[in-house]
Amino acid sequence: MKIFCLGGAGNICREAVLDLVEYSDFTTITIGDFNEEEGRKLVAALHDPRVDFVKVNVRDHAATVEQMRGYDIVMDGTTITLNGLSTACIAEAGCHGINLNGFGEEEASDEVFRRNGKTCVPGFGMTPGVTQMMAMHAANQLDEIDEIRVSHGAFRPIAFSKSIAETTTYEYDPDLPGRVVYENGAFIQVAPFARPREIQLPEPYGLTTQYIIPHAETKTLAQALAHKHVKLIEVRGTWPAKNMQLVRAMYDWGLMRNDKIVVNGAEVGILDCIAQYLYNSKEGKETELYGYSLHVEVTGKKEGRSYLHTLTHTHPASDGSVPGWEKLRAYTRNVGIPMAIAAWQLANGAVKKTGVITPEEAFDPAVIFRELARREIYVHEEVKPL
Repeated sequence: MKIFCLGGAGNICREAVLDLVEYSDFTTITIGDFNEEEGRKLVAALHDPRVDFVKVNVRDHAATVEQMRGYDIVMDGTTITLNGLSTACIAEAGCHGINLNGFGEEEASDEVFRRNGKTCVPGFGMTPGVTQMMAMHAANQLDEIDEIRVSHGAFRPIAFSKSIAETTTYEYDPDLPGRVVYENGAFIQVAPFARPREIQLPEPYGLTTQYIIPHAETKTLAQALAHKHVKLIEVRGTWPAKNMQLVRAMYDWGLMRNDKIVVNGAEVGILDCIAQYLYNSKEGKETELYGYSLHVEVTGKKEGRSYLHTLTHTHPASDGSVPGWEKLRAYTRNVGIPMAIAAWQLANGAVKKTGVITPEEAFDPAVIFRELARREIYVHEEVKPL
């Protein structure tokens, strides 16, 4: 089997590529990236005869489709703004597809995937992705669901890559229509920094204040668990405290609107200027604590009794005590590895449904948890009667 790793030279997707080299039986692992220098460096570093490189530009639809033809699956590590374009290429090329973001542009290609008998699963990293598996694992043990609260802490620099800087500005865009909660059968739009809640994450992360964010889990879990009469779904997140301080200040001062200003005769967005500064600054590329932390609460009833299921996850420390998990890699591996696991499952026929489908429809939580544990990423569960 052959896999095409689109955006494979990026900071996160290269971790997925590394996982495929170590754990999968793909006969060809192609890194497809616009950055030829970084792509070829990665091929040389991996030193595996299965790995090769092609330069690809997803804005050239026809050329990209031809480059993808003949591959069993495309693992898509491109940015949010490119996912609609990249998914259209994957669908037309007749490949399975999976990506990290899952923000909805993929739905436009559903009919093409179905016609070709292929499957696309948008949004499978840590969150969205593993968070849905955690919620479903708990929900499968309950007859009815009252509330689901998904939370995460992404401890990484604010702009270690352009795609990460883009995620930051996207999630706190004041006009973003996708920032919703699911409450009593309806999706309710909320503003940035809505519904603050204190979440106790496993050490070393500790107590964090988290806010509603626009993530796929709100809609996919509502769809998957409608038959269990779920009443409330909220998805929250946080970044390092300094990141949150900066984003809050930019929001309060109106900078997140990205109003146009004129600099040296050129019209640019004020937020675009800030993002460019952060991407090129020391402050934008460093943070004190690195890693990822998930926290999912599911309340519901089993045989008439109420229970609270709390699921968290842990991974090797970022302090250098575990080789391969130092600093930023403690974050990037957490995001990239689940996508690689899901790509291998999808390519091996574990998913029977075709078209664009959700993680909840695609994967068995127990299988995902087992594979994560092989990589020293562990899911923990505590169940309490209410």
